[in-house]
Amino acid sequence: MMKMKVLSKKNKHVILYWWFGMIVQFCFLLCVCAEKTSLRGGINSLKSKSIVKLNTQDKHKLVVDNGIVSVSMARPEGYILGISYNGIDNVLDSENQELDRGYFDVVWNEPGEQNLSKSTFQRIHGTNFSVIAADENMVEVSFSRLWTHSMSGKNVPINIDIRYIFRSGDSGFYSYAIFNRPKGMPGIEVDQIRFVFKLDKDRFKYMAISDTRQRNMPAMKDRNTGQVLAYPEAVLLTNPINPQFRGEVDDKYQYSCENKDNTVHGWIGFDSDPPVGFWMITPSNEFRNGGPIKQDLTSHVGPIALSMFVSTHYAGKEVTMAFQEGETYKKVFGPVFVYLNTASSENDNATLWSDAVQQLSKEVQSWPYDFPQSQDYFPPNQRGAVFGRLLVQDWYFEGGRYQYANNAYVGLALPGDAGSWQRESKGYQFWTQTDAKGYFKITNVVPGHYNLFGWVSGFIGDYKYNSTITITPGGVIKLNSLVYNPPRNGPTIWEIGIPDRLTSEFHVPEPYPTLMNKLYTEGRDNFRQYGLWERYTEMYPTDDLIYTLGVNKNKDWFYAHVTRNTENNTYEPTTWQIIFEHQHDLKSGNYTLQLALASAADAYLQVRFNDRSVYPPHFATGHIGRIRGDNCIQRHGIHGLYRLFSIDVPSNLLLKGKNIIYLTQTNADTPFQGVMYDYIRLEQPPAT
Repeated sequence: MMKMKVLSKKNKHVILYWWFGMIVQFCFLLCVCAEKTSLRGGINSLKSKSIVKLNTQDKHKLVVDNGIVSVSMARPEGYILGISYNGIDNVLDSENQELDRGYFDVVWNEPGEQNLSKSTFQRIHGTNFSVIAADENMVEVSFSRLWTHSMSGKNVPINIDIRYIFRSGDSGFYSYAIFNRPKGMPGIEVDQIRFVFKLDKDRFKYMAISDTRQRNMPAMKDRNTGQVLAYPEAVLLTNPINPQFRGEVDDKYQYSCENKDNTVHGWIGFDSDPPVGFWMITPSNEFRNGGPIKQDLTSHVGPIALSMFVSTHYAGKEVTMAFQEGETYKKVFGPVFVYLNTASSENDNATLWSDAVQQLSKEVQSWPYDFPQSQDYFPPNQRGAVFGRLLVQDWYFEGGRYQYANNAYVGLALPGDAGSWQRESKGYQFWTQTDAKGYFKITNVVPGHYNLFGWVSGFIGDYKYNSTITITPGGVIKLNSLVYNPPRNGPTIWEIGIPDRLTSEFHVPEPYPTLMNKLYTEGRDNFRQYGLWERYTEMYPTDDLIYTLGVNKNKDWFYAHVTRNTENNTYEPTTWQIIFEHQHDLKSGNYTLQLALASAADAYLQVRFNDRSVYPPHFATGHIGRIRGDNCIQRHGIHGLYRLFSIDVPSNLLLKGKNIIYLTQTNADTPFQGVMYDYIRLEQPPAT
């Protein structure tokens, strides 16, 4: 028995040493795997060791290095000169001038100016550099510029402070801008605010905007040697460096997307070993203009990555930031996150993209951030929330019973009329979508006075809560069930389209085979292809569209009411007809034509009933989309600004039997003037 005990002790020691050796080997393998496999974006092994270092020894340049990325900036201007990452000296285009690599810019003009050529494109360069915070965990630096009256007419009259934040363990950096207009500044209109990054053109050739919108891209040289089409942004690639792009059209507006989806996009460089990704991540839309479905630019050929805060794209001058003389203003744009990552395997675009999407999720979960040092930025503990429920009651739908506002958009924006949020650019906006039963919660709201707005797919019009909502720091407002009564005067006689603010249910024609962007060759998002407006003239060379209720379907309705190309690039107005039978005796009183537009560009729409030549017309919209309209026809969009016209139709304008409604778009100087219809409905007079 004693012998057995001694043997067991020895075996026990042997086993312990064996396990210890195995654990050491396992830990070693883990370290190797962490270095050589998966993504280096997070770099967990470095997070606890990396120290943020600020080097300001050079009077004209500073460098911030957190052990993962190293960023050099012009001092005091604030231009980003270089971004060093993973052994790459500079992921930006070093061949560009120093002020043309990474920068912040504004487009502005004097009040009331309608001439595009008189707008001023201005890169904002600081005149004062300061260190806001600096320790081994975080550095925040500021490049500010104060406006003075000596700058009148030359510099945008706003005090601007551009900030950059570098934190230990982050595979990237944060950037934001603070706008401030104290009393006494002149009037101004601001059309665009953004950060711009121009990447190494020899390295970054693969662009990704979404799960389905990503591909190898042509080069800027290909555009420079190509054929400019109907406008400068659209170029036919005739002699590209890579023959696979020959015959394609490239246009930066083909890569636009809605604010709510414009959250992560960027470029991948496969020529690096390992491959590298550069991503623009936007965790919140609160500082963007025009609401959740406004469209804007993302990344495009250059290679260029943008962070758009404000623009008039897909909306026109109606959404400009217009300041009166002496008007005060303050707002923080951002922060946004510039993220870099690497992958172990070549051509692993899916891995790099999925990691960027995961990083976006982390940033969203961390929003609002608690580390920006500006006193004008509102941290989590200074924000409020609104909870509630939205129902819909249409007296002529489902017997007038309450309907859940399923998946409706509900948001807070500066006070204004119903629907004013889509033209609002100065304040913050906070949006969400309701659940299946109409419940919503809007969190992390900056203190201030707001109106609660909403709209519901399947119903026309805009909702507005009848009281101003005041958000206080830490405050929570719980609203009762809110009821939206959409515009309605009587029972439906007929309808065309789906009330969802889009034209996607209508006929979007096939693109020209010689003018295609192959990103959309599988029939997905055909509306993003170039030249679709010309298809109307081919389909209707002499006569215009005629839509007969009971015979035609939505797909027989052309997606855009455009002009017709006659000869030598001259254009003529077009008149569409809606034919319907009214089999019953007409009722006394007014019928109602609900006419909802998804877009308007320099258009003038006239509506006539059973008399094509009557003048003045029975109804006219007036000049809509007048100043730099939303340009959706030209810029490959299927919606811009939403407009609803509820048109009274006296019963004496209608007939028992066959009726024809004439829709004439009279402005016809270019191929891009016109409207897009969202939904049309004819209603009976109100029931007594």
